[in-house]
Amino acid sequence: MAKTLLVKNAELLVTMDGERREIKQGGLYIVGNQIVQVGPSSELPATADEVLDLKGHIVIPGLVNTHHHMYQSLTRVVPSAQDGELFNWLQNLYPIWARLTPEMIQVSTQTAMAELILSGCTTSSDHLYIYPNGCKLDDSIHAAAEIGMRFHAARGSMSVGRSQGGLPPDSVVEKEADILKESQRLIEDYHDASHSSMLRVVVAPCSPFSVSRDLMREAAVLARQYGVSLHTHLAENQNDISYSREKFGMTPAEYAEDLGWVGPDVWHAHCVQLDQHGIDLFARTGTGVAHCPCSNMRLASGIAPIRKMRDAGVPVGLGVDGSASNDGATMIGEVRQALLLQRVGFGPDAMTAREALEIATLGGAKVLNRNDIGALAPGMSADFVAFDLRQIAFAGALHDPLAALVFCAPSQVAHSVINGKQVVKDGQLLSIDLPLVIERHNQLAHKLVSGD
Repeated sequence: MAKTLLVKNAELLVTMDGERREIKQGGLYIVGNQIVQVGPSSELPATADEVLDLKGHIVIPGLVNTHHHMYQSLTRVVPSAQDGELFNWLQNLYPIWARLTPEMIQVSTQTAMAELILSGCTTSSDHLYIYPNGCKLDDSIHAAAEIGMRFHAARGSMSVGRSQGGLPPDSVVEKEADILKESQRLIEDYHDASHSSMLRVVVAPCSPFSVSRDLMREAAVLARQYGVSLHTHLAENQNDISYSREKFGMTPAEYAEDLGWVGPDVWHAHCVQLDQHGIDLFARTGTGVAHCPCSNMRLASGIAPIRKMRDAGVPVGLGVDGSASNDGATMIGEVRQALLLQRVGFGPDAMTAREALEIATLGGAKVLNRNDIGALAPGMSADFVAFDLRQIAFAGALHDPLAALVFCAPSQVAHSVINGKQVVKDGQLLSIDLPLVIERHNQLAHKLVSGD
């Protein structure tokens, strides 16, 4: 018999369902890992195997992070990379990342996931594209299973080194045949396409400036053969555009279209410099975008035209991006930043609090090609988080708790439930010994950056 969980008395329960209901004194009734009932607490069953009384809390669907490089949490604020734009920043960090080990991947994944979970995220993608010293995507996958996060593991890759006109040093690129073989192995070993799946594999060559046309094409064929999603970086900054024009004689969007990298099974990170043709193309084909406002600001890449994309019908999700270009992974903070940045670029009505939260929930689910997360409704996976409204950050803002969550200073969750299982209780992460992980993470970060 599946375990039941009753959530009741939430000050506000934000459903993101078809009617976008916001229910005062709301609650959920969960059986196993599925939501069965949603509504006012008075209309739900009176009891369950476990009861979570969330008086004074706002409950929202778990946030969905659509772009990250979790290993980069080992290289935050590296002095040589603090003040550069994208290409300069990468060239300073590639030699450091070449020293990564399997333990570093495993520990940094758990550090990054803990930060995400404590800031309201329940599902995350991770784009790992560098595999020195025996590192494998399996290292991330096992770390995610232990911490209990819903995970889209993207098998990134780089195959065009500096000697061939690419950006990365030759020492960190792989042979294309090996990349495709390893991607196929990972799909066959791990990918779970079922409803409420905790693990999906994504095929994700890194970027136009680090892989060949052939690899992009063959990766798309492989992904579609297995029915998995595709992911890469695209049109991140002006240098990215210049590289694409110089090397391929086309814009990044034209390049993506030429290679078959458009469709509802594809999402591209950043798209800061996506032109009108690209926006129309993505809208027409259902191609998704992972918007990463903090990273785009940190690297001075520009302001992505999210308002235009949304108006055209482009699916948009939110991403924290790698912790070396953010330099955090605070998911609810990224929601706030998305709202603020669109207003700086395009005016005070460019984005509302409710739209920002929708992008981070339903938007992310759509970009990841999922219909079982992103909303609190019967039949959906039981992923939700609760923030305590009684903390100082929200004092004086309770006339609109949802707007308070987005506009006010970012805070940590009080409770998080992923796939029906409580992962955070009273602000404490239950699944790993976080102080121990942080201590080891800092030791490994010192070793990696110093080269000792």
